[in-house]
Parts: sequence; C-alpha cells; structure tokens
Amino acid sequence: MFAVVEILENIVFVANATNFVMYFKGSMHYSVAESSNMGLIMLTVQAQYKQFQPATGRRPSNSQAVVLYTGLYAMAAGVGGVKASLQAHGADQLDHTNQRLMTGFFNWFFFSLCTGCLIAATVMFWVEENKGWKWSFIISVVALSFALCIFAIGFPFYRYKHPSGSPLTRMLKVRKPLAYYKLIFIANDLSIYVLQYISFLHQLHLLHSQTHTHKKCRFLERAMIDDRVSSAEVEESKTFLGLLPIFASTIMMNCCLAQLQTFSIHQGNTMNRNLNHNFEIPTPSLLVFPLVIILLSVALYESFAAIFVKKRSSESNMFQPLKRIGMGLVLASASMAVAAVVESKRREAAENAVALSVFWLGWQYLLLGISDMLTLGGMLEFFYSEAPDSMRSTCTALSWCSNSMGYFLSSVLVSVTNSVSGKFGGEWLGGNDLNQNRLDLFYTLLCVLNVLNFLNYLYWAKRF
Repeated sequence: MFAVVEILENIVFVANATNFVMYFKGSMHYSVAESSNMGLIMLTVQAQYKQFQPATGRRPSNSQAVVLYTGLYAMAAGVGGVKASLQAHGADQLDHTNQRLMTGFFNWFFFSLCTGCLIAATVMFWVEENKGWKWSFIISVVALSFALCIFAIGFPFYRYKHPSGSPLTRMLKVRKPLAYYKLIFIANDLSIYVLQYISFLHQLHLLHSQTHTHKKCRFLERAMIDDRVSSAEVEESKTFLGLLPIFASTIMMNCCLAQLQTFSIHQGNTMNRNLNHNFEIPTPSLLVFPLVIILLSVALYESFAAIFVKKRSSESNMFQPLKRIGMGLVLASASMAVAAVVESKRREAAENAVALSVFWLGWQYLLLGISDMLTLGGMLEFFYSEAPDSMRSTCTALSWCSNSMGYFLSSVLVSVTNSVSGKFGGEWLGGNDLNQNRLDLFYTLLCVLNVLNFLNYLYWAKRF
C-alpha cells in the first residue's frame, strides 16, 4: 500500500519538478533565467482555461502570477509533508525488533520512489512534450487522488501515534536552562543553589540508570536543573544533535547526484546518442539509465541479503545502516573519478571531430546509482531507527534535507569554482560550449572533496 502511494506521489513530483522549467518558459512565457529559478488543482485549472494564462509572448499578469505561485508553493508544502511522513508512518506499522524486516521496508520504499521517477522520466515527459501540460496536470491530479484513496483505505488498520507537540519546541525548552545553569554558580543565595543542584544530580542519576543515554552532548543534561525539563526531553535533544554529523556527512554525496540532472545531461547532448539510423535517445531520457541501475541494485541487494541472512544466524555487519552509508560514500567518490576520466576522453574525441558514444556515461551512472541506493536507503533506515519515538518523522526528514542541500551545494560549488578558476586563466564551467570548458577538472575536484568527506564520515560514524 505504502509502495503504491509513493510511486504515484513521486510520479507527480518528478514529472513537475524536473521539467517545470519548460512550463514556465513555454506556457507562462518567462525568460530562461527566470524559468530556472508546486496545489496541483490550481495549476491544472490554470492550464485548462485561457483567462488564467498569459497571451502568447507576454508574461503573466499579477493575478495570473498569483494563481501560478500559490499553486506552486501549495504543492511544495504538500510534497514536503509527504516526504517527511510517509516512510516513517509505514515503518511504524512494522516490528521494530526485526532488523531484516525494517531494512527490507526501506529498501523497497526506495525502490518505489525510483519506480515513480522512472515512469515520470518516460511516460510523463512524453505527455508533457507531445500532448501538452494540461494533460500532464490532469494525470497528476488523478494519480494523487488515487494515491489518497489507497492511503485512506488503511485508516481503520493503521497504528497511530497521538500528537505530542513539536520536537523543535522541546529542544528549545532544553536549551534555555543552560544559560541559567551557568549563572546559578554565582548566585548570592547559596542555600537555594545547593537544593537545586542536589535535585539536578538526583534527576541525572535517574537518567543514567533508567535510559540508554548517548555519550555525546552530555552538556544538555545540565538543563535538568530546571524542574520543567524532563529527562526524556533531554535524551530526545541529545539524540537529534548526535545525528547531525552523520546527516552533514551525506550532503556531498547528494551534490554528486545533482550532476546526473545537469552536467551529465549536457555531456549526453554532445555525444553520439544513436541506437540505429532511425532512433536517437532523447536527452531527458538519459535519466532512465541511472534509475534502471538503482532499481536493479535494490533488487540485487535484497536478494543477496536474503540469501546471506538465511546462512547466518544473525544479520551481518555489512547490512548495518552506517556501514551501508559508508559504502555509498566510497562509490560516490569513485563515480566522480570515473566521470572525470570519461569527460577527458570525450573532450579528446571531440577535438578529433569524433562523438563518443553516450553509453560511456553508463559507468558513472552505474557507480552513482548504486551509491544512491546504499546511501539514501541507509539514511532512511538509520535516522528512523535511531530517532526517539516522538521524533521519527523529523529525523527521517533529514534524508530529504540532505538531498536538497546537496543540490544547493552543487550550485554553490559551480559558482565558487568559476570564480576561483577565472582568476587563474579561465573559468572551468563558464562557457556554453562544453568542449571549451574543463568539466573533467570539476569532476576531479568533486572526487577529492568526496574523499575528504568520507574521512570525515568515518570519524563521526566510529564515535556514534
């Protein structure tokens, strides 16, 4: 059930988010720069009726722009809520003591996510290019309505958790008494201080004796000097802060993933995409290659894990989330090294008026696809399993935050790289002609940064 809902949701998300620049440019008549910088029903209505659309060659009016951007932001908020909650809610239905079951759930959830991406990159892109955006929006509304119905069927059977307030509010509550803790040492009334400190020591003893507390962030325990702060709230804050170094260590891998939708597509445009004399692979369909690789890698990983676990009485360490994330980060570094070599060969062939086959990109797609499967699947499981019960949705959402921040970091790195390289002879990524750029050097830089990031990850993973 959750797999079907995720497939339908991600079809809509990817079909609109990835190719939406063409809607801004072709239907709304914004410039290329503005098009590059999602409630779906409002967008569908706007695409159906001429009065909500600008005249040919003209920008939208203020009222038309309001409809457009209200629909965009409503859709973005909805997608954010689904991404943060759906997999956590699905995992809540399972037996948390069965690690193999939990690992399998997150693997197949990721498989469903990529299946949605694959359908969007083929069927939905074809609809948008050949039948128009109004049909794409109609299909999207139908798909999401179907997903909502499927999800609603399970309402009588789901395990529910009662809302307990925002975990961010509780963390702020823990943080406030720390300043007071410092000031209390210089309090004039020593008797009050002694009584409060004895109470604090008693609560600290209970925390260590009754809970499995993290060794990190012990300074937060001082917040319990305030009677309004419970040991559970302190433990919750410590757990979340302890996850942040692991989260930060995965951002660089997602920066590499962003290259699949940017520079790798530009590379494909300059390469030989002919399968035969009658068919040329469309540029947007190049995303199909890494998606197919990811789907195959999930199926192979699950098959291998099932066979291996049957032969052993316990789960092997290689299937632990932290080990899995580490393997993914190593493959991300390797993929950038391979990408640098392939780009060097492509430029060399182009200088001799030869177009290298687009299938040479398959090597970097292979490594980065498997890397994405290992890293993101491991992150989903790790953040969920380590999070307190009251913070599982919040902590699982860190996986998607890492993905978003990786794409943002990719843009920053491109700008910084151009700024620095421009001072030493010429921008690596400054021109429109890829043959005149030095994308191979940029890939090499990403490889080096990923190696350093992996060493940073090892440091934090060993301390966790």
